[in-house]
Amino acid sequence: MIKVLIKRLYSKVKLPEYKTSGSSGMDLMAYTESPITIAPNTLELIPTGLSIAIPKDLEIQIRPRSGLAAKFNVTVLNTPGTIDSDYRGELKIILFNHGKKEFIVNNNDRVAQMVLAPILKMELEEVDLLPESIRGSGGFGSTGK
Repeated sequence: MIKVLIKRLYSKVKLPEYKTSGSSGMDLMAYTESPITIAPNTLELIPTGLSIAIPKDLEIQIRPRSGLAAKFNVTVLNTPGTIDSDYRGELKIILFNHGKKEFIVNNNDRVAQMVLAPILKMELEEVDLLPESIRGSGGFGSTGK
């Protein structure tokens, strides 16, 4: 278990938690004084009322909740969103409504999940030729359905 520091920006903010022992992500909840309406085919930035200090060489990935996607066509737009280890601002979730009806976010609604993940840094080495591979330069469906 890795210790991550978290700060409530408002006293009534609920801390994220794992819902089961097998959960890979902690649910993040909206912190809003009034409901936020997301019109069809639009996005809203949803505040959480939390800031966090992530250890170096780790990131937090912000991922959609499958229930919101399956039941309401609402998802996190930049999936997965990345929270870098040196960011100290409020965690906010970019929710997008793919549905045909307005979606309303109320205070303490679970809107996303956060997963702690390791980061491997790379060192780039410029070359004139890359090694061959079976796939080569085929992309965008070149390997079939």
